[in-house]
Amino acid sequence: MDRVRAAELVKGLAGEAGFERCGIAAAEPIPRGEYLRAWLAAGHAGTMGYLHRRLDSRLDARALLPSARSVIVAAQSYRRAEPPIPADGRARGRVAMYAWGEDYHVVVREKLERLVALLREKIVEPFEARVCVDTSPIVERELAAAAGVGWIGKNTLVLHESLGSYLFLGEVLTSLDLAPDPPAVDRCGTCTRCLEACPTRAFPAAYEMNARRCISYLTIEHRGEIETALRPAMGDWVFGCDVCQEVCPYNRDAPMTREARFAPRPPGPRPALDEIAAWDEPAYRAAVSGSATDRATRAMWRRNAEIAANHVGAEPG
Repeated sequence: MDRVRAAELVKGLAGEAGFERCGIAAAEPIPRGEYLRAWLAAGHAGTMGYLHRRLDSRLDARALLPSARSVIVAAQSYRRAEPPIPADGRARGRVAMYAWGEDYHVVVREKLERLVALLREKIVEPFEARVCVDTSPIVERELAAAAGVGWIGKNTLVLHESLGSYLFLGEVLTSLDLAPDPPAVDRCGTCTRCLEACPTRAFPAAYEMNARRCISYLTIEHRGEIETALRPAMGDWVFGCDVCQEVCPYNRDAPMTREARFAPRPPGPRPALDEIAAWDEPAYRAAVSGSATDRATRAMWRRNAEIAANHVGAEPG
């Protein structure tokens, strides 16, 4: 099978595995390797020390699979309509949409593994493959842009003109020689809504984020105290933030996800702040089990709930 037909086969099977979009990039150094080095050196990663580790594979995925010739990048939408806020009068925080349902790491990995299994059924020649989700030491956004899946927007998220930015990404590094797709074209134009809407001014410039000011970083990754000056701008967010996506024009008419496993489950889009404050360890574990929300510790959830309570004028418990 020639590389063009093989690439078309991959994309068709990616759809069969449940992905909305799939593209292919050549396995080679990412285009903005020097930018990544400079971004890390400037301290923009904050306390995310793990981003400094395995820099070799972040710059070139072949460090994870030396035989890799191609990178298959698949995208899965997670956009859903927000359910009504419970009319019980309780003060509530907000959770970013990506964490409403089942843990996307599990869902996306299962679909990638199914894609590889389908490929092994269709391609008789032996090949190596390594499945990656965002816990792998690679730079997914750079690979997605190189594979034509979407461009990197001014808010540093991957954007697709019809799917928007509420997307999970997954990759398969493979020794298969597949025809690559052209890189995505930037369609942000002169729009700066995401930059202007950020409550904490986390974007020092377009296409650049200072994670140390990002609400998602502060509520999910940062383990220590949060700067007093930043707290009022965090609003009622207790896990992540969607502000820069909510204002993006490309998300206005983006389709809803077809994946039932992303339906809201506890702690849900709007958890009660007094409930978070009352969690003991078993209650916390029960609430976050099987969800991406387990990334934040119980202490972090309580810290975030206290900050949110100050915003909504309520006692967290």
